Formats: sequence, structure tokens, C-alpha cells
Amino acid sequence: MQRQRYTKILATLGPSSTKAAEIKDLYDAGADAFRLNFSHGSHAEHRRRHASIRNLEKRVHRPIGILADLQGPKIRVGTFAGGAVELEAGAAFCLDLDPAPGNHTRVSLPHPEILNALAPGNDLLLDDGRLRLRVESVKSGQAVASVITGGVLSDRKGVNIPDIIVPVSALSNKDRADLEFAVNLGVDWIALSFVQRPEDVAEARKLIAGRAAIMAKIEKPSAVEQIDGIVEQADAIMVARGDLGVEMPLQDVPRIQKQLIRTARQAGKPVVIATQMLESMVHSPVPTRAEVSDVATAVYDGADAVMLSAETAAGEYTVNAVRVMDSTLASVERDPLFRNLLDATRTDLEPTAADAITAAARQVAETIGAAAIVTFTTSGSTALRASRERPNKRILGLTPNPQTARQLTLAWGIYCVHTEDAQNIDDIVDKACATALREEFAAAGERLVITAGVPVGTPGATNLLRIAWVGDDAMFRLA
Repeated sequence: MQRQRYTKILATLGPSSTKAAEIKDLYDAGADAFRLNFSHGSHAEHRRRHASIRNLEKRVHRPIGILADLQGPKIRVGTFAGGAVELEAGAAFCLDLDPAPGNHTRVSLPHPEILNALAPGNDLLLDDGRLRLRVESVKSGQAVASVITGGVLSDRKGVNIPDIIVPVSALSNKDRADLEFAVNLGVDWIALSFVQRPEDVAEARKLIAGRAAIMAKIEKPSAVEQIDGIVEQADAIMVARGDLGVEMPLQDVPRIQKQLIRTARQAGKPVVIATQMLESMVHSPVPTRAEVSDVATAVYDGADAVMLSAETAAGEYTVNAVRVMDSTLASVERDPLFRNLLDATRTDLEPTAADAITAAARQVAETIGAAAIVTFTTSGSTALRASRERPNKRILGLTPNPQTARQLTLAWGIYCVHTEDAQNIDDIVDKACATALREEFAAAGERLVITAGVPVGTPGATNLLRIAWVGDDAMFRLA
């Protein structure tokens, strides 16, 4: 099934989309890859969903990416004697290590490392930012705060601390167990929640040991401040606007989203925009106009993929949500302004042979009116370079690595095909022409621009560009 669009759709699976038939319906509607949310569900449930996706993959003869999204370290208050209390603005409220049920003056915060890191002036955001406290004083095992924004606080609500780098690993004990389960299961991507610094990604990379690609979720101010180092360490990023909008002023999130897209594109790494994109469709058959505009903005900015969360995991109109997303992406990409904006925001090239070859491939393809750009890639780097150029020609990625094919389902404009390894340059060209013809990327007599690395099979070595005529042995080397 060939999608007639460049931007990809990542759909979350959950109670509303757990059966094999439901997953197939989402794929048929336009989902390119699926997210397993390890904040919810058991390992057994995730295993069944994973098996359904892989069975679907065999039926449709197309790679389908699977992303395991780890919960991340959750900071929560303890419990209350009555289940909840009302905090009034201006009142004093204490957070401590006492496990006894709380009341209107105090509650347990069972994280001594957090209490030790707090300082007067720090803000605490509780229950997704609905309540705000400001720390007035700190002593061993206790922080006294004043209530800035009051409201009802109930058992085990989450705590966000935007002012400091929280002294905890991005991987809790639960995350480590989930990570090992997910990579052994055979997922293609691991998403790290609450990344604060590049070291968080490096820690996960050691544990993953090459068994999956890493997507860093950007949802904390400290991650935004250190984004260059995080992007360098990660294989992709996700702009997780839910927690980002809690920890930062809401009016700053659109600006930061654009900056993050730009940074990821400059590095040639996929960027996914997530959270509340079509939120109203959890209970409504149609989205709001503001939501459609939000999706369109991400596409105009050149995001690689957009994500559906509760819309497909727990919504009442799961398939329709994907259809609306699919039609919105396609409509934006037909707009001449879309191409003008992509051309105007094309990233600077690195002074390398690989970047020079890839930029030349785009220019040559546009100049000669080639049917497509074909990349032969082992690790995915050659195809991602082509994607970074945002060409106005389709990108056909050929790879002998099935996991590479699945990972590239989240990269802009790449239609990836798992193929046998090439033996030499002529074999690369033969496979490119045969696959382009079979997948209807080109007709006999049309031309292809082909990029690859030699020696064949060398990861990251994009150093060859050729033009070939489909169905004709005539070809010549340009680089």
C-alpha cells in the first residue's frame, strides 16, 4: 500500500485498538507505525499487540514500525486521609517524607532526592499544572510551600518541577524492566520519557546495545536548553507537548515546537509532534478547526510524523481520527505553499561527501524530471540524508535490514522496501530499477537518481550517485 504523502502517522494502541482487526483498520486508514504506551497495559497485552502488527506486516508485505514508549520516572504525592483536600491560595502547605496520610496542611512526597534538591523560590506544579505551589523554606526531609494556585488535590497526583534538573535517572526500575522486555520482543524504537540531558540518552543506549533506535521525548525545560546535545545522542526526538505545556508557559510551546523541528531537521533526524493533536475526536466524530490547523502547522514546518494518542488508544472514533489526520496531511502537501516553505527552510549541509552527494541527488532529480530518488541503505543513514533534503521527488529506500525498513516508517517521505543485499554497483542499479517498476514508483523509460555507499554494505558511506533508465541498461555515473 503506497501512501500518497510525505508526512507519517504514528498511532497509539490501547483498549479501543487492541484486536488484530482494529489494528488493521487503523493501518488501512493511514497509520504508518504504532506506539505501545508502557504507562498503561501489561506485558502480555503489549506482546499480543506486537504479534498482531507483525502478522499484519506479513499480510500487507510492507514494513510497519513499532515504538515502545517508556513511562519515565513519575514523581507523585502520597495519599490523603479523606482521599483529597482543598488547597486555598495563600495557605501554607508542607511536603515531607512522613508516609502517614496527608491533610490540608501536609502530604508525603516519597522522593528524598527531590526534597534535597529543592530551594526557596522553586515552583511545584501538581496534577498536570492545575495547582501551583512555591517553595518558601527547605530543611532535611521537608519543604514548606505557599499555595499560589489552589484547588482540589487528591491521592497520588503527579508533581512537575520546571525550575531544576531533577536528580533522578530518566529510567526508573519499571522502565528498565519494560525496556528489556520491549527490545527482546523486537520493537524498532524506544521512546525515553522526561529526558533532561544528553547523559539520559547515553544511559539508555548502553542498555539497548543497538537492538532498537532511541527517540528522546522533549517535555522538560532542561531538555529544551540542552537540545543540541540530546539530538546528537538520540536517533530521533518527539515534541511531547503535554508535559512541555505544563512545565513551560503555554504561549511558548508553539515557538519551541518550531525550534525543535528545525534542530532535528538540521541534524537529519526524524521529529514527531505529539499530544492533543485531534483530542476532541476521543469523543467526537469530527475535530475542531483549531486542531486541524495545529496538525497543518506541523506539516508546513516539515515535521517527519504526527502522533495520535488517546484518539486511537481509547477513543470512540479511532479509525476516523486516522482518516482525518491522513486527509489533513495530504491536503497540506498539495498546497504550493508547502513546497515553498520547505525550500525556504532547507537546512545547511555539512562539509562531507555524503551530504554533497545527497544534495546533488535532489538537484539532479529535479533538473532531469526523474521519477524518484532511490537510496540503498543498510543503517538508514543514506535514506535519512535524502529525507533531510525534503525533495519534491519521492524517496524509495532499499535496505537488506528489516529493522531499518521499519524504523524508516517514521521518516519524512521515505517508502522503504526490504530487499536482498546488493553484491556490487550494477546489482544496486538493477535492484533499484526493478523495485521502482514493481512498486510503481517509475514506469519503463523513466529515469531514477540512485544514491548508495561503496564498498557495498558500509554503513553511513553515501558516496555514489547514478542516473538510470528503468527497463534500459543505459546508465552513467555522475559521482
